[in-house]
Amino acid sequence: MATIKLKDISTRAPKDWDKEETKAKITGILEKLDELQNLLFAESKHAVLVILQGMDASGKDGVIRNVFTSMNPQGVNVKSFKAPTAEELSHDFLWRIHSVTPHKGTIQVFNRSHYEDVLVTRVHKWVDDKTAKKRMKAINDFEQLLQEHNSTTILKFYLHISPEEQEQRLRERISNPAKQWKYNEQDFEEAKLWNDYMEAYEDCFENCNDVPWTIVPADQNWYKEYIIAHTLLKALEKLDMKFPGLKK
Repeated sequence: MATIKLKDISTRAPKDWDKEETKAKITGILEKLDELQNLLFAESKHAVLVILQGMDASGKDGVIRNVFTSMNPQGVNVKSFKAPTAEELSHDFLWRIHSVTPHKGTIQVFNRSHYEDVLVTRVHKWVDDKTAKKRMKAINDFEQLLQEHNSTTILKFYLHISPEEQEQRLRERISNPAKQWKYNEQDFEEAKLWNDYMEAYEDCFENCNDVPWTIVPADQNWYKEYIIAHTLLKALEKLDMKFPGLKK
């Protein structure tokens, strides 16, 4: 995988992309995803893990709401990873992750993930570089385990937002009553560490790429949601699933 430099990648849709046409495409994709998720559930031979990473206000919640709630909730689960509890910290860093990986027939969405343990921990110097590199190797082994021993398709998305768009969205959480519940003063402090986070993400992309990352321009929600929905659609189609027949 070529070295990724986030500053060289646009956070917006290509100029020739039409918003209304793309939103119409999303509608069609969501209908197909509903059908394929039902087939995934019925066949129960494959599992799908969707990992959403990104800076605060990059739109992870919006993706979950607008892409994944179109499918049957019996077969789609969402797990948000916050700061680890005391019990979780007493185990290895993957302990809390493994118990919520998808079982066959389901799609599991991670809102943040095991990558936080080589991102935020590194930016804040809670772990040193040597420990971070060891964790990256463990992550590669972990993802290989899921693929080879539980037929898990893993899709990893980095929601690539600009610092200007992030600041606008964070400030909207102060002014918009419908979004004030999301406000966290600490988000503005984290935003000051932008360059450190970009460096940590780029190192992560380079060292944890056995399962490739999709860098998703995230300043425009309609384009972000299209890229993720389209990528998921192609991954499910590739599984070549079939409904099981009558049980004998």
